Amino acid sequence: MTNRGPAQATSRHRIAHLRRRSPRTPVWWRDAIGVLSWGSVLVVVALWLSGRGIQLLAAGAADLLTSLGRLAGLVAADLLLVQVFLMARVPMIERSYGQDELVRRHRLVGFWSFNLLMVHVGLILGGYTLRDHNNLLRETWDVVTTYGGMLLAVAGSVALTVVVVTSVRVARRALRYESWHLLHLYAYLGVGLSVPHEIWTGADFATSRVARLYWWSAYAVALAAILVYRVALPLWRTLRHGLTVREVIREGPGVVTVLLAGRGLHRMPVQAGQYFVFRFLDGPGWSRGNPYSLSASPAPDRLRVTAKAAGDGSSRLAGLRPGTRVVIEGPYGRLTGERRVTGKVAMFACGIGITPLRALLEELAYEPGDAVLVYRAHEAGDVVFHGELEQLARLRGITVHYLLGRRIRNRESWLPESAAAWTDEDAMRQLVPGISGYDVYVCGPDPWMDAVCATTTRIGLPPNQLHQERFSW
Repeated sequence: MTNRGPAQATSRHRIAHLRRRSPRTPVWWRDAIGVLSWGSVLVVVALWLSGRGIQLLAAGAADLLTSLGRLAGLVAADLLLVQVFLMARVPMIERSYGQDELVRRHRLVGFWSFNLLMVHVGLILGGYTLRDHNNLLRETWDVVTTYGGMLLAVAGSVALTVVVVTSVRVARRALRYESWHLLHLYAYLGVGLSVPHEIWTGADFATSRVARLYWWSAYAVALAAILVYRVALPLWRTLRHGLTVREVIREGPGVVTVLLAGRGLHRMPVQAGQYFVFRFLDGPGWSRGNPYSLSASPAPDRLRVTAKAAGDGSSRLAGLRPGTRVVIEGPYGRLTGERRVTGKVAMFACGIGITPLRALLEELAYEPGDAVLVYRAHEAGDVVFHGELEQLARLRGITVHYLLGRRIRNRESWLPESAAAWTDEDAMRQLVPGISGYDVYVCGPDPWMDAVCATTTRIGLPPNQLHQERFSW
C-alpha cells in the first residue's frame, strides 16, 4: 500500500544535528588498516631474515626445520595480534569495515594463525629431535618441562584450540551466543600465556634489539587497545550517560521493545542503523552482553531497542523492570546513512530485521516519494511496528509494500509463495521502479538477505548502493 504526505520538519532538524556530530569515515582509513596489517607481517619476515633465517635453511636438516618453525611461529604470533586489533572495537577499524566483515576477516586470520602455530610446534619439535638424536615423545617432554615459559605456552595453545574449535560453523550452531562469546574470551588468555615463552626462549628476543622493540611495542599497543576500547570507553559511556530501563513494551508474539532513558545522549556519536551490546543489571547472568539494534532514531534523552526472543539474552528482555541499570558497549555498525550515494532509499526487511531499517526511515533525509519499504513477514500478525510504519509513511511520503505468506518452496527467493509467478528480478523492478537510482538497505535472516542481494546484482545495482550488515558470530 502507498501513503504520502509532507516531510516532518522536526525530523529534518534532528538529521542535521546528527550529521554534525557523526562525520563521514575517511575512505583511506580502510587502506591504511590493510597496509598496517600486511606491513606487520613483512616486518616479522624481515626480522627472521636478519636473524640468519635463510642461512640456517642450508645448515642441515635440523636447522632447516627449526628455522622454518621459527618463521611460522613469528607469523602466527603476529597474526594473533592482528586478530586482537580486528576485534578490539577500535573506532577506526569498526567504522571502516563494519562488524560482519570484521567477523569474517577475524575468523580467516584466526584459522591461519592457528594453523601456522601448529606448523611451528611440529617443525620445532622435529628440528630439536634431529638435533638431539632423540625420539619425538621424549623430546616433546623435555622441551615442555625444561624450556622457560613452555608450560604456559602449552596452556595458551589449549586455550586457543578451544577458541578455534568453537569457531567452526558446526560448533557455532550448537552453542548459544552467550556461551560462544564467553569461550571466545579465552583468546586473550592464549595471547597472554604465549608472551613468557617468546621472551624467555625466543631467538629473536634473545639476540635482536630491534626485534625486542617491535614485539614489546606490538604487545603494548594491543593491550592498550583492549583496555581503552573494550574496558575504559564502555565504562566511561555507561557512567556518563546513566542508561536505565524506562519501559518494556510487548510488540507481538515473542517481540519486545525496551525504552531506555539516559542523559546527554546527544554527545554520543550514534546514528540510526547502529547497535549496542547491552548488559542489563537485573540479576544473575548480567555479565553476558547481547547486541541489539536501535529501532528508533536516537534522541538526546532516550534510546529504543526491539528484539525477538531467540536466546537467553533476548528472552529475558520481557522480564526487565523500569529502573534497571544498563551497561553499554558501542555504538557499533555501519548500516547507516553515511555511505549513501543517491537521494532515494529502498528498504528490504524481513521479520525482526525491520528494527534498524525503521530507525533509518525515521532519520535519513529524503523527499516525499523517494523512499520505499518492502517488508516480508510470514503473516499479518508478525509485522512489527505496523502502526508506526503507517504513521511514518503518511508523515514522510513512504511507499510501503507488505509481502506476507510462506516462503516459496524449491526456490531460493525473497518473495512469498503468493508471488511465485514473478521472477525475483521482475518483482524488485515492480516494487521499486527505477531501483538503480536508489540506495538499497537490506536486513533480515541470512538466506533471505542472500536472495535479495543476489537479485540486486542480477538487475545491475551498483555495489556501492547496496548496504547490509549481518550480525554473525
